Amino acid sequence: MRRRRTTRAIATAVALGSALVLATGCGVTRGDESRDLTMLIPNSPGGGYDQTGRAAVAVMENGDITGGSFEVTNVIGAGGSVAMTRLMNAEGDERTLMTAGLGVVGSLYSFGAPYSMDDATPLAQLIEDQEGVLVPADSPYETIDDLVQAWQDDPASIVVGGGSSPGGPDHLFPMQLASTVGVDPRDVRYVPYDGGGPLTSALLGNKIDVGFSGVGEFEGQLSSGELRLLAVSGEERLKGEGISDAPTLTEAGIDLVFTNWRGVWAPPGISDERRDELIGMLEEMHETPEWQQALEDNGWIDEFKTGDEFTQFLREQDERVATTLEELDLL
Repeated sequence: MRRRRTTRAIATAVALGSALVLATGCGVTRGDESRDLTMLIPNSPGGGYDQTGRAAVAVMENGDITGGSFEVTNVIGAGGSVAMTRLMNAEGDERTLMTAGLGVVGSLYSFGAPYSMDDATPLAQLIEDQEGVLVPADSPYETIDDLVQAWQDDPASIVVGGGSSPGGPDHLFPMQLASTVGVDPRDVRYVPYDGGGPLTSALLGNKIDVGFSGVGEFEGQLSSGELRLLAVSGEERLKGEGISDAPTLTEAGIDLVFTNWRGVWAPPGISDERRDELIGMLEEMHETPEWQQALEDNGWIDEFKTGDEFTQFLREQDERVATTLEELDLL
């Protein structure tokens, strides 16, 4: 379904208009014989997309998989919609890629974009990633049970933050958690931030009570003790200093497993031959020991799918986001 929109027309037009201005002039000037590529990252350095995209680039460059080098470009704004607009404007450019995921699916709804992720050229899903429930070190909530009890007692007293727009993983996760523990998701006070960096600042500055995001973005603050991890959203505990002691939600008696995902796209309008070639490069990358090590180091779940299977998955994810936003009266 693409797309039913609310009457938030003025805000949406301004946000998307800004995205279109920022995303113009994005043509790539490499010669036809160049093997160099550009990887667009739809959030700030250090965020989940940045970590995933740069890890993939490093493996492909070090293994000479593409026959050239990469320029990695962080395109920040509108929860990833600016980067997606830039990708769409690069129609037919066979040397540009973008790392994105569930968060951008949500931002396209939030900012009224006229396209969905499968309107570009889906190449491969790379990973799934657990979410974490994070609080500042001086938070009164020592356990996930403490947080849930306070949330149930007075939903309005808990300010929740996430590194994605409504419809993204950091928004969907607390909404599903709230519903699971008996809190009406419409009562959740959610504040969106543009990636893990701003979310970290909000947590450390006590602007929010709890943050929901990918755990890998906060390893430094967790190992130093600045932040505390109350629980993780996947089926197994994660490893790492300040991380491994955190239970899964199911261990804590909460019947919820939630994972985020990330993948790689090319612009629309590239040839079928080039699409298959790029998919082949990602398949070769996936089989390297270096990529397997990156999965382990970052606590990512190896969930690799390509081509038509990935396209079908995207359509299902689009419907997942739309349904959730409709239930929250955000569409």
